Amino acid sequence: MSSISEARTSSNGNSITHLLSRILKTLVVGSLSLSVLTSYAAAPQLRTQVPGWYRIMVGDFEVTALNDGYTDMKPEQMLRHTRPDEIERGMDRAFQQGSTIQTSVNAFLVNTGSQLILIDTGAKGLVPTVGHLQENLSKAGYSPTQVDLVLITHMHVDHIMGLIDAKGKPAFPNAQVMVTIPEAGYWLSDVVKAQFPKELQLFFEMAKSAATPVQAAGRWKTFAPNAEIAPGVKAVATGHTPGHSSFMFESNGQKMLVKGDMIHVGSIQFSHPEVGFAYDTDSVTAIASRKEWFDRASKERFLLAGAHIVFPGLGHIRSEGHGYEWVPVDYSPIRGEVKN
Repeated sequence: MSSISEARTSSNGNSITHLLSRILKTLVVGSLSLSVLTSYAAAPQLRTQVPGWYRIMVGDFEVTALNDGYTDMKPEQMLRHTRPDEIERGMDRAFQQGSTIQTSVNAFLVNTGSQLILIDTGAKGLVPTVGHLQENLSKAGYSPTQVDLVLITHMHVDHIMGLIDAKGKPAFPNAQVMVTIPEAGYWLSDVVKAQFPKELQLFFEMAKSAATPVQAAGRWKTFAPNAEIAPGVKAVATGHTPGHSSFMFESNGQKMLVKGDMIHVGSIQFSHPEVGFAYDTDSVTAIASRKEWFDRASKERFLLAGAHIVFPGLGHIRSEGHGYEWVPVDYSPIRGEVKN
């Protein structure tokens, strides 16, 4: 009996020793694994962003938002008919810190199935943080030579300077460029330019520098406000500058208004559409137009595309108190188009 008992004790001792050995090996391997994981955490930060394009469908129209970059703006210097405390409250509600906000510069590409239409061209050359439209157009799968039509909402430099390339040639060589008659008549007029101080005449000169190569190529065309541009595409006069045009796209029962500069500072002007902007040529008309179209958008629930709304600048608005609230689109794949 004693020999059996001793054998069992020896066997148990060996088992315990084996178990402890396995635990020790596991701890060593785990420690090494943690060391490896720790080393990965030391990888350099990339500090880069995803390409600036986003795509949705509006009926049968494919819509691609294209980011040209951003500019920094001081709302207190640029907004009119408001008070500093209202600006501060709006910025705080939007988690915008300091006195400067980042303002997107967006354009929109609409493939109707029969035409490829670009609305606005960005602010190429204005400041170092803009000029990325061509790059993002390419990353979105299109080339400048494929664009059939360029619609200009208005001739401010942050919407028209992308019309020409670095050599001063048309950046969209096969496209017809369209702008309203009053808008072209205003910005290309030397008589109108002479009425402004020297520092503001630069804006007229830059607009002319973008338009002239397109005119020389025979691809510049003007149209009357509120004109029908193409099937499912209609211009809508919406203030801001003498011939500022938004564009309503409609396909298969769905609508989208590309609104241009109907709004500049979303954190303030959605809740207070009565607030004007320094570069409004006619502030009264711009404010009245904004109120009218915000009311229609909230009631009719059509999509809005904004040049200076946080990229991709696509969303809806709903009535909120005496103003409105912006509801951005959700990120989503193009449903039904994924192929296995």
